[in-house]
Amino acid sequence: MKLYEEVKDALTIGISGHIRPDGDCVGSVMGLYLYLKKVCPDAKVQVLLEKPADIFSCIKDIDEIHTDFVTDVEKFDVFFALDTSKERLGEGEKYFDGAGKRINIDHHVSNSGCGDLNHIVPGASSTSELIYDLIEDKSDLDEDIARALYIGIIHDTGVFQYSNTAASTLKAAAELISYGLDFSRLIEETFYEKTYIQNQILGRALLESILFMNGKCVVSMLDKKTMNFYRAEPHDLDGIVSQLKNTKGVECAIFMYQTDVMEYKVSLRSNGQVDVAKVAEFFGGGGHVRAAGATMRGTFHDIVNNLSSRIAVQIKTE
Repeated sequence: MKLYEEVKDALTIGISGHIRPDGDCVGSVMGLYLYLKKVCPDAKVQVLLEKPADIFSCIKDIDEIHTDFVTDVEKFDVFFALDTSKERLGEGEKYFDGAGKRINIDHHVSNSGCGDLNHIVPGASSTSELIYDLIEDKSDLDEDIARALYIGIIHDTGVFQYSNTAASTLKAAAELISYGLDFSRLIEETFYEKTYIQNQILGRALLESILFMNGKCVVSMLDKKTMNFYRAEPHDLDGIVSQLKNTKGVECAIFMYQTDVMEYKVSLRSNGQVDVAKVAEFFGGGGHVRAAGATMRGTFHDIVNNLSSRIAVQIKTE
């Protein structure tokens, strides 16, 4: 795909990402936004996305996001769906469906493409790395664009420790930090640093975690009552499932939090033996081999039992 060629004649361009946006979603969306604002100065470019976590306030123009999904554009000439298929765009889906040209850019293996033009690369570390690759003229990059894309890359690679990190990922990161980024501060403040509430809720989740399947799996759950007690929001739960995965002997970690009556957002992480994307896809979700998720209905025990049946098959066949 030649990114600039696809947008150069557009007068209105919309960009959206998945609900409950994570670092890669925010980084890729804002990186693309800043790039398009620069190379298409006569176009109206808008981002429609749920409010990102405060840790991303260092990204330029983050406050320009239409978090209420209200826009004066009746029909976008071009609309981008980033880091997801259209089903997880939330309120942004209607704008994607109604656009003159729909472009889908993603790196999730579960996404078969939902646009008129699709750039789906499951082997890529992140959608942010894909946006970097699609910027053909690297002289169009600047410190603000680099900051957004670098944040997206570090979040989806676990600061380059996950298996999706490739040589190309490190080369892209090296190029991005050459724009003068205080990369150590960005890593500390957007990835590692936790608020007091986040540390409290992490401690609660770890304390109440349960080992099962002969110690091969660990699960933890937070219900609405507990989240309300700590005044925790969904973004305060980032990183809990990854910490559970670090438990010695564990092959698969499950973390879930309640979103409604008999409804839970489920996150899955693997240490390599279990393809959690296959597990999540079975229950209507998706993701990567080592990181995936789904929304599931039922009681906590029903959901764990259903997940266990799919996980156990993979562990037994190894």
